[in-house]
Amino acid sequence: MDQLAPLYSIISKDFEIDELTTEALIRERLVEAFAYLLDNDISKMMNILYRTDVDEVKLKKLLISNSELPSAEVIADAYIARQKEKIETRKKYSR
Repeated sequence: MDQLAPLYSIISKDFEIDELTTEALIRERLVEAFAYLLDNDISKMMNILYRTDVDEVKLKKLLISNSELPSAEVIADAYIARQKEKIETRKKYSR
């Protein structure tokens, strides 16, 4: 869990999720959350992605190139990837 602690910490600012033990479980909960937001509150989802600084152009390309996957999965993966980038950047500059 030590490796997941920073990821959980940053994700829990946007989503109310229980502290999970694997990245796969975190991803699963985020896919569920983004599926819900896609169906019920697109503006909230867009706000989360904007605040998280998920690149809109890159996300559109990912959605097009992965059209066989549910959109919520592609969005969750992009969100997680961006959060991991932030964690790495913080590690790099905190030394």
